[in-house]
Formats: sequence, C-alpha cells, structure tokens
Amino acid sequence: MQPPQFKDKLNTALLKILPQHLLAAGMYRIARTRWKPLKNMLIKEAVSRYAVDMFDAANPRPTSYPSFNAFFTRALKADARPIAQQPDAVASPCDGKVSQAGYITEGRLIQAKGHDFDLLALLGGDQDLAETFEDGAYSTIYLSPRDYHRVHMPLSGKLKGMIFVPGELFSVSDATAQLIPGLYARNERLICGFDTIAGPMLVILVGAIFVGSMETVWAGEVRAPGKDPSTWLYEGKQQITLKKGEEMGRFNMGSTVITLFGKDAVAWDKAFVPGVRVRMGQRIGKVRRFSKKSLRRRPDRKHSASA
Repeated sequence: MQPPQFKDKLNTALLKILPQHLLAAGMYRIARTRWKPLKNMLIKEAVSRYAVDMFDAANPRPTSYPSFNAFFTRALKADARPIAQQPDAVASPCDGKVSQAGYITEGRLIQAKGHDFDLLALLGGDQDLAETFEDGAYSTIYLSPRDYHRVHMPLSGKLKGMIFVPGELFSVSDATAQLIPGLYARNERLICGFDTIAGPMLVILVGAIFVGSMETVWAGEVRAPGKDPSTWLYEGKQQITLKKGEEMGRFNMGSTVITLFGKDAVAWDKAFVPGVRVRMGQRIGKVRRFSKKSLRRRPDRKHSASA
C-alpha cells in the first residue's frame, strides 16, 4: 500500500468541507438518466478510464444499458464466477482488492497499516453485536470502479436482521483509509446479519462518496430518515434464507464490503492477505467449527423497527 500523495491529501481535505450527501444525491440522479448522449458518454468514459472488462458481463455491449447505473451494477454470465463448493469453504462476497483480513483484538480492527478502528463504533454502538463478534474474524474488500458491484453470500445463511447506520461519505480508497481515522465506522453503512453453519455472520456494505444508495435483494434500496441507526428484524413468516454465492445486495457505485464472523468460527486462507485481488465466489477461508449459535437481536432497542 503506497503512502498518500499530495493529491490524495488535497482530495481528502476537500471531502471534509464539501456537501457529501448532496453530491451523492446529484450522482444518484445523473447515474439513472436515460438520455442517451449523457449516459453513453459516462459509460464510455468509465470503460476507458478504468479498463472495465466486459467479457464476463451477461450483456457485453456497454452503451446498450439503459442507464449508467444499470451498466455499473451489471449482471455476469451464469458461469463467470464459480462458487467454492466445499461445505467448509468461505467464499469471497465480491470482486475487489483485499484491504485487510485478520482477527479482532481487544475490540479493534485494522483499517490500514498503523491505523485501527473500533468494533462497537462500526456496529453503530450495538453492544450485543459487538460482544457476539469480539475476538472474531474480519475481512475488508475494496471494490474499484472497474469491478463487478454485486455482493454475494460468503456462506449459506438465514437473514436475522439489518441495521442502517447513517454517516459520512468519504472515499474508501487505500489513501483515504490511511488519512481518515475510523473511516469505516464513520461512513454510512448497511449491516446485514445472518445465521450460518459457522454461527453468526455479518456482511457490511460501507457507503462512500458518490454511492447513491445501497440495496438488498429482500428490501430493495435501503434508506432511513434521521441521524440514528434504524433496525429491521426478520422472523417468523419473514424468514429469508440465501445460499452461498447467491446475490444478497449491491452498491449503486463502488465501495467496500466488511465481513465478520465470531471467535474461532473461521480461518482465513494464507493467500488471503492485503493487496491481493479476489473474485466473487473464490475460496478465501474455511469454517473452523460448525455452530448452532444464533445471532440474537433484542427488539426493544430504541432504534428498532420491524420490517
């Protein structure tokens, strides 16, 4: 990971004073325009600037997409991403570059070399969740503009709940991760909780500048009013189960996916280290112990709201 350059420091300083959410709202509208001259110009610029490989796309013709967002969140061919089939294999939730992978120590996760951040803050101050994942395993994968931007299940799981945590919208590039303390615990994020064969699992979609919205396959676009976290619980008839490798959500523009497991639940593969590029579905670790432990949520929290 290269140290931040002057340009990176300048851009980060600007993001501290610019209206991040207003910029994201503007990008949301622009990315969905169907006016051909504009959407084709945006798509062609992205393909050229970021060397986007359309070979694996279900629709390989860039300008045939109805909007820039449709192009950005494009589907892949059915066989483009084989899913690790071993029962104990943990699959990568997305395409991207590994920012960090390791184990939570004293409630802290590594953000970048020489920088760490707080588990409790990442989870929106939810003490129950923080205790569940204390001393657990975590991985952080950064999705660049050239990557496939849908997020899939690392393991099969039953959805238990979802928390939307409002926040800032800093860039999540390597340089910004070195410049903004507690970046992932400050940015807007969507925390999705599942029960799996390895016990509780969280898949966290972290927002960023120009990320117009985040969405899941069960709730569509997820937004919540106010400055406090909002919680949705899925129980009884609302139970939703997704298989390993199945799509669970997507970014409308790029960002970062953080995955958490409980203590001694999984072990990361030796090759799954910072700086390595991964593809959705490939094995990145294995289940160390099969668990029946459930992700328990208290519905009486002040910010809770039933789905």
